[in-house]
Amino acid sequence: MFCPKCGKADQSPETYCRQCGVFLPDLSKPLKTGHTPQEHVTANIVLTSLTIVAAFTLAILLWAILGFRENTHPLIYVTAGLLFAMGIWHIQTLWRMLMLRKHFKQNQRKAGDEIGGPSAVTGKLLAEADFENIVPPSVTDNTTKHLSEKVRSKSS
Repeated sequence: MFCPKCGKADQSPETYCRQCGVFLPDLSKPLKTGHTPQEHVTANIVLTSLTIVAAFTLAILLWAILGFRENTHPLIYVTAGLLFAMGIWHIQTLWRMLMLRKHFKQNQRKAGDEIGGPSAVTGKLLAEADFENIVPPSVTDNTTKHLSEKVRSKSS
């Protein structure tokens, strides 16, 4: 393997170059595929929903079972209140996750429209290409054509 920075030969993959110190990855191994942001949002929606259900269930159970007895410790009420507040907090988090997922879907739709659909500015498709009147993109293109003709004429 050659170092891509300095060009030193006989390097081992997954090590550092012996001359310049650049890390040399093993390009024969497949790259790790990460999860997309959409997958992370979906996982967070599920976990947040479960947290909401658990927090409200525990708060209701604490109040229902231990809340109305004679000698109930105040800590039971505080814990139930904190569980309730935690459930409210996760409801707003769930709302934000749902808005984020909606935003991702809108961006995917817009990207799909731009690739093969009408122009975003005019709403019309582009005109067909006219290959009859092609203008060379630069002076170099013309020069290159003349040079290749000279090479052909010399070789003949």
